[in-house]
Amino acid sequence: MDNRRVVALFSAMAQSEQKSVTPLSLVVDATLVIAFFSFLFNLVKVHVQSTDPKMITLWSGLTAACMSGVFWLCIQMFRVVLKAQREAGKK
Repeated sequence: MDNRRVVALFSAMAQSEQKSVTPLSLVVDATLVIAFFSFLFNLVKVHVQSTDPKMITLWSGLTAACMSGVFWLCIQMFRVVLKAQREAGKK
């Protein structure tokens, strides 16, 4: 990168002084995701089109895992947006 202005844009980003991840937030997030997984697993289990218990467990688990990952991303984005709004309100 020979263009100094492009490099200067990336180095000028502000760094946060506070830790965004704490042990308590990890425990809360893990608890919420596990509860969401178990809720979805039980909800989806009755909709799997199979009579084999292994297939029902497999597809319910895969579906619940995928949706739990999306739920985890939503929690993280909520935390980031909430923190940004609180910091903007202080200024």
